[in-house]
Amino acid sequence: MPALTRNPVILFAHMVYPLQARFDARGIGLASRQATSRAALLAEAGEADVIVASGLWDNALLGQTPRLRFVQSISAGVDRYDLAAFRRAGVRLASAQGTNSNAVSDHGMALILAMTRHIPQAAANQARRHWRGMIGHIPDREEELEGKTLLVVGLGAIGNRLARLARAFGMTVIGLRRDPAAGGEADSVRPIADLHAVLPQADFVALTCPLTPETEGLIDGAALSRMKPTARLVNLARGRVVDEPALIEALRRGTIAGAALDCVAEEPLPPASPLWDMPNVLITPHTGGETQQCEDRVIDILLENLDRLWRGEATLRNGVV
Repeated sequence: MPALTRNPVILFAHMVYPLQARFDARGIGLASRQATSRAALLAEAGEADVIVASGLWDNALLGQTPRLRFVQSISAGVDRYDLAAFRRAGVRLASAQGTNSNAVSDHGMALILAMTRHIPQAAANQARRHWRGMIGHIPDREEELEGKTLLVVGLGAIGNRLARLARAFGMTVIGLRRDPAAGGEADSVRPIADLHAVLPQADFVALTCPLTPETEGLIDGAALSRMKPTARLVNLARGRVVDEPALIEALRRGTIAGAALDCVAEEPLPPASPLWDMPNVLITPHTGGETQQCEDRVIDILLENLDRLWRGEATLRNGVV
């Protein structure tokens, strides 16, 4: 593969994130451009040596961009990239893994707290100027987290930090990962194959795993049936990790108590989806990783990887191809 030029043209591709502005503010002096649509990306890509993208990425570009040497993903997940095509084209790829671990784990804890402390109900009451009275029926009251069990499916950077936060609230944490020998921040770490065995113990099930052929549909009807009727699902991973029709049915039947979803199978969530109107569902529009720092953290990885490519190193930070 030809080396990356010392003066590459960098094309940032994102619908709304001002990546080029944040990059140029550093005064590095490299040429950069910004595409805010897929059409703009396709039009500009032929002049780019480096592309920084996520949702706008199109694998067809690999056969149309002879100058392209490196793609830096804005997202931690790389399921949208055709890795075999990257290898055939001799183009390097790196993910943004780790850039959003604080943000997404914070978001996961916020969702758990919102559900147990009835924050959505309080916001609705505030909007209609209603002061809720005291509740005599004990199961309808807010809950305490201490003593409850959180099952974290995927003990990467996000899952480990979420485990640490949950333990600070006095929760017991069970972690699942492909290699349990790698350990983690959970009180116990077990293989993914133990999912169905440990589901009945969990008050909350948080998904922080990548979307892979092994995890697609991992939370299906059979898995949901193993959960407590008082348990709640928190999806911080990808929508397709969950069998969405099975989840909707479980929520309707009361098989589980509720769900907090930062991602869904089809995004944006279609207006006709029954999830919108379910009182036991809390939806955030895939904003778990979106903070005031996210652009700069991606740029930090980009610059480190450019340095490695210029030095001819074979290993990239978060290298995938």
